[in-house]
Amino acid sequence: MKEANVKVNHKTSERSDSLITAILFWTGLVVVSSLYITIPLVSIFAEAFNVSTSQAAWTGSAFSFCYAVSFLFFGPLSDRYGRKQIKLFGLIVLTIVTPLVGLITSLSWVIALRAIQGIAAATFAPAALSYVVEHFPAEKRVTTTGFVSTGFLMSGIVGQVFSSLISENFGWDYVFYILGVVYLITAILVTFFIPKSDAPQIKSSMLGSFKQMGKVFTQKSLLLCYIITLTLLLSFVGMYTTLGSYLSGTFGLNSQAILYVRCAGILGMLISPFSGKLVTKFGIHAVIRVGLSLSVLGLAILGVSSNLVFLIVMSVVFVAGVSITISTLISLVGHLGGIARGSAISLFSFILFMGATLGPIVAMGILNMSSYLLTFELLALLLGIGLIASILIKSRDQV
Repeated sequence: MKEANVKVNHKTSERSDSLITAILFWTGLVVVSSLYITIPLVSIFAEAFNVSTSQAAWTGSAFSFCYAVSFLFFGPLSDRYGRKQIKLFGLIVLTIVTPLVGLITSLSWVIALRAIQGIAAATFAPAALSYVVEHFPAEKRVTTTGFVSTGFLMSGIVGQVFSSLISENFGWDYVFYILGVVYLITAILVTFFIPKSDAPQIKSSMLGSFKQMGKVFTQKSLLLCYIITLTLLLSFVGMYTTLGSYLSGTFGLNSQAILYVRCAGILGMLISPFSGKLVTKFGIHAVIRVGLSLSVLGLAILGVSSNLVFLIVMSVVFVAGVSITISTLISLVGHLGGIARGSAISLFSFILFMGATLGPIVAMGILNMSSYLLTFELLALLLGIGLIASILIKSRDQV
């Protein structure tokens, strides 16, 4: 009888963890999608508000800047006030602010509200990733982190596709109306189905948290992790920025066909949830190094490919490598951060998305001075620096 009860409790726990994982994946997907939804809307904003496209592009830049900087604050705040509370706060603000963007008739106010959206969206990643480290047992941690990071990566494609379809069929304002409803539903899911973390809350001041954040940089292994982190989304976003012009210029593809090629990258992202099994079998350091090797190889070969099908395959290999690395690296950073994991993961999130912000700037800067081939190869070289850093991380720092 006792054995039967243990089995029932185990199955209940499995179902509960699976539901929590699904909700965290979904929340990461819809929250981070906000970062990308204005990419297809820039020309529409320019026409609607009678401004230049560079002015309209601030609807994305304001979000991404506030999003990256706010990570530095919400990790320590989640240490102090709790992971679930911080996630819910962000979702409630997004539920209120997002539909307001659709009602605005001034670009300045759209940019201001997008900045607020960026701040609110930044609540999720550091709180959720710290929550995974605290709530899930070690054998499930990397797998769950894989699902969450897959949501982050897929949002780059899903956000653009969603925005394009809704704006073409209903108008740009409905992108924000519908997303507001999505955030409301997501807030309800988090309220009722995500339990509070059992980890003790840290009662130090924000200044104390920032001092603690400074101490994170004294750990050599964490510093090496952050070097890898910077190269990941910088090369990921840089590659896709370059790929768009490469496909249209060299292969003559239209915007629809380019979108299909981008969507193929989702296949590479699907391997991320299996990172946990790979870590169990081969160890976390080996998986990070293999992931980085795949991404360097895929990106380097992608630059010399003259066959479209082979190019798409290499882009999938590249994305698979980045996906494996991110999900595994988050777990390692959370582990190395110890009791300061909120601060450690905040810095990880900040550096990761600063890389995403720098990606287009670096890629277009190289492309303006050279060729597509050199752009892809230099981005691969940057990832190579990350690979070298991964080799220098001490293997005794196990998860």
